[in-house]
Amino acid sequence: MSSKEKSAARGAAKSDAGGDAPGRRRTDRGGRNSSDPEEDEASILRRFWDQTGPIVVAIFIALCIRAVIIESYYVPSGSMLPTMYIGDHVFVSKFTFGAQVPIVGWKAPAVRDPERGEIVVFQLGRRRDGSICPLDQCPDAATEGFVKRIVGLPGDTIEVKKGQLILNGEPAVQTDLANEFEDDRGANLVFEENLAGCRHQILDFPDHPGINQGSATVPEDRYFMMGDNRDNSNDSRIWGTVHRDDIRGPVLINYWSWNNRESWLAMLNPLTWLDLLLNEMYWGRIGMDYDCGSSASEDAASDAG
Repeated sequence: MSSKEKSAARGAAKSDAGGDAPGRRRTDRGGRNSSDPEEDEASILRRFWDQTGPIVVAIFIALCIRAVIIESYYVPSGSMLPTMYIGDHVFVSKFTFGAQVPIVGWKAPAVRDPERGEIVVFQLGRRRDGSICPLDQCPDAATEGFVKRIVGLPGDTIEVKKGQLILNGEPAVQTDLANEFEDDRGANLVFEENLAGCRHQILDFPDHPGINQGSATVPEDRYFMMGDNRDNSNDSRIWGTVHRDDIRGPVLINYWSWNNRESWLAMLNPLTWLDLLLNEMYWGRIGMDYDCGSSASEDAASDAG
């Protein structure tokens, strides 16, 4: 065999060695079997998780925070004027009074008990006929969130006569601030009420006879709630006391506030948002807290004046 024939034979042998032998599968550079369907599927799932995993984790953390630590509440009515406006958006501390942990069904330990004078968000039931009831007395009713001020603690005796709150036999001190506050019904007189050391603003509508409450003792584990807009508040004087387990938590801070009376359909229009931001924002209320004698009361007095 000539040298040229030997060289050609060696080249052919190398070509055969480098080709695919019968029954052998091609591998990629990483040594993995590129034609294995199980590994291909695992690779797709891994890439999918890399893209969506952080979003899923973020949503889970947000839901946990909302369920146990803090949640948002929108003020839908004027029952807490002049302290809280319609359109106030506030944060509520759910862990303060002990939050109900979803799924597992147990309640986290409370940091403290509810206090007289603080503003809280709680749950009530609304029957099919529209009437409101304490949730533990109508467990089958639809639940709805409310915001009011705690006036009576367990064991307190509460009475209301012609707009005057009487707590444990002593009239709460009310000081006329000689101001007026306009709401949907007209001009209201503004008073400062001293609720056993908690100073806050309340409204009195002169043409309204007032919502009275006969003398009653607040039962154990229950709380008597009232709105600061005393003559225009659907509260414990009408539907009774609230069980402690139905109180979501105290209101912490106002994070957004605007006079938004628009429908959801109108909110789809960008011009509606522009009008609200330019003309209906309460910029000065953002960041205020609602502690007794805090900036909320001071701003209410300045707005009334």
